[in-house]
Amino acid sequence: MSDMSVKAAASQVAKTVASSSRLLHASIKPHRSATRGHSDHGWLDSYHSFSFADWYNPKYNGFGLLRVLNEDRVAPQTGFPTHPHRDFEIFSYGISGELTHRDSMVRKGQEAGVNADQFSRVKRGDVQFTTGGTGIAHSEFNEHKTDTVHFLQIWAVPWKRGLPPVYHTSQFPDKAKREAADRGEFVPILSPLAAGPDATAAEEEAAVPALTGTIPIHADFGMGATLLAPGKTALWMVGLGQPGEVTQANKRKVFVHLPMTTRHKKNDSSGARVRLDGRDDAVLDEGDGAFVELVHAGDKLMVESIGGAEAEVVVLDTA
Repeated sequence: MSDMSVKAAASQVAKTVASSSRLLHASIKPHRSATRGHSDHGWLDSYHSFSFADWYNPKYNGFGLLRVLNEDRVAPQTGFPTHPHRDFEIFSYGISGELTHRDSMVRKGQEAGVNADQFSRVKRGDVQFTTGGTGIAHSEFNEHKTDTVHFLQIWAVPWKRGLPPVYHTSQFPDKAKREAADRGEFVPILSPLAAGPDATAAEEEAAVPALTGTIPIHADFGMGATLLAPGKTALWMVGLGQPGEVTQANKRKVFVHLPMTTRHKKNDSSGARVRLDGRDDAVLDEGDGAFVELVHAGDKLMVESIGGAEAEVVVLDTA
């Protein structure tokens, strides 16, 4: 088959997928990068999709159980000193560089034999997860001498307060995300704790997630990611795609985020760009997000890469 025939066949497949994946009942509203809060402290350059710290916008106080989505860059040899958290599910998603996470009990130079979740160097593709629960303290530093670290910090509201504090750290490599993209899929990263809100102490200790291979979260919440080459299309299965893996199947929400991986100029098609559900009014550039509402477990949200660079797409699926 000639190159032209291959391209024509691929185009026809994309059109077929698009026509079969339209969620006519769904509402999709972009959240432009320019409408995010922005704080530049020199050592920390942070964009806030939702109200956070010294930036407040009543239009953006959360989305379902999603409360915080910060896109952070931390300069070398700087970071967040030891600080407490409680009653939030908090996770960092590594994009580039290396973020060193230390439990407050772990001292620098004394890491030998320490649990890998209490001390970890979060690199690209890693997810470091914290259940704040009754109270936990840790630090997050960029200990590299020259390289900036770029990551997403995300907070979700748990299904109840006073949970036992816990850490989890897992890796979700680029290779798996690209292979998923070739299949038209996302890699699932978070899913609810299988035992649910009434988990016993033993079930908390076992930490079995609803979806094998994911990190368990104490919330009706899911997360996925994929790496879409230009022209590729992937489908996110709302509610993680399986009955029983979410506690509220109807009236779900999905927030889609396209991190700033190339920092291209606005509307420069040489950077990453995606289109949601085949809608021309739901095209996202780097730094943009989108509120997807009125969807249900089992719906398929289509994401197309239509820019000039590979698109790293993160989806947050919430009741």
